[in-house]
Amino acid sequence: MNRRPGLSARLKLTISYAGLVLLAGSVLLAVVWVFLLRYVPDSPQGLLGVAPNRYLLVRVFAPAAATALAFLLVFGLLGGWILAGRMLAPLTRVADAARMAANGSLSHRIRMEGAKDEFRELADVFDTMLEQLESHVTEQQRFAANASHELRTPLAISQTLLDVARKDPARDQGELIERLHTVNTRAIDLTEALLLLSRGDRRSFIREPVDLSLIAEEATETLLPLAEQRQITLEVTGETTQTVGSAALLTRMVTNLVQNAIVHNLPAGGTVTVHVESQHDGSVLRVENTGHPLPPALVPTLTEPFQRGTERIRAGEHAGVGLGLAIVHSIVRAHDGTLDLTPRPAGGLLVTIRLPGTPQASAPSGAHYVY
Repeated sequence: MNRRPGLSARLKLTISYAGLVLLAGSVLLAVVWVFLLRYVPDSPQGLLGVAPNRYLLVRVFAPAAATALAFLLVFGLLGGWILAGRMLAPLTRVADAARMAANGSLSHRIRMEGAKDEFRELADVFDTMLEQLESHVTEQQRFAANASHELRTPLAISQTLLDVARKDPARDQGELIERLHTVNTRAIDLTEALLLLSRGDRRSFIREPVDLSLIAEEATETLLPLAEQRQITLEVTGETTQTVGSAALLTRMVTNLVQNAIVHNLPAGGTVTVHVESQHDGSVLRVENTGHPLPPALVPTLTEPFQRGTERIRAGEHAGVGLGLAIVHSIVRAHDGTLDLTPRPAGGLLVTIRLPGTPQASAPSGAHYVY
């Protein structure tokens, strides 16, 4: 933004300091005149033959007063310039850091020393902002690189299949079409997941009352064939629970959690428990599954995009694109909720989601379904 040139803050403070010092000196001289010189007699008669009349005192006092005021003015300007420079030095450091951040350097930190005051609080807030901004930019760059890699893989496979078919016209066309269909489906799923993740991060949705327990039942019924195929028992418990948000996004959140719990389970005979309840003016969703033990160091990385977990078992067409829990995390954040992942000692994972509730909570229904 183009602005007209003006006085610097340091110069303004210097003038203000000098003006205050000069004003204080003038007030003192006025006090001397009002309460002292005005009562000195103007007659030639004085004490012990000495005649200190008002006229002589004023002639002697006026030059000294003018000299004192001039000294106070110079002292105020020099002292004000030095003090203003010292006071504004923290702002200069903040401005330098902001200028470096504007040029793309987000790793610089002010780290201002000393006791806490307004300037140091401003510097600490600015450092925190830079840290969060750097983390966000790094995360976005890593996400873009991973997304490009993931999208490039199905396209490269498609290109390879087409090249092979072109060089070998006698190759089975049905097998080629089936493989291309599989690869294209994966690319479409990945693209939709990326769009959904972006939508959740932007919070571009209309908030409305949503029955979280009904969503849990619908998501479980939808994934029942997958659970039966893998010999997994699904159990839904809890009560009617209301929250506020996007029904479509919350449905995708619960579906991802249940599908993740089914896919990353025991080869056979496993269980998945979905529990919904109202708690402390909020809604709580718990999805717990059996499975292989998870290393504690692996759990915090499960919500990162394209982190599937090398220790988890996944196979078949439901292996996913590595965005399942990342999408869940994004949707939870967009709804001002919290997400907790806890590895079960016997194996598997416990996922706990807490969402804000509605002002009027529905009465418990005591629902319990086992599939």
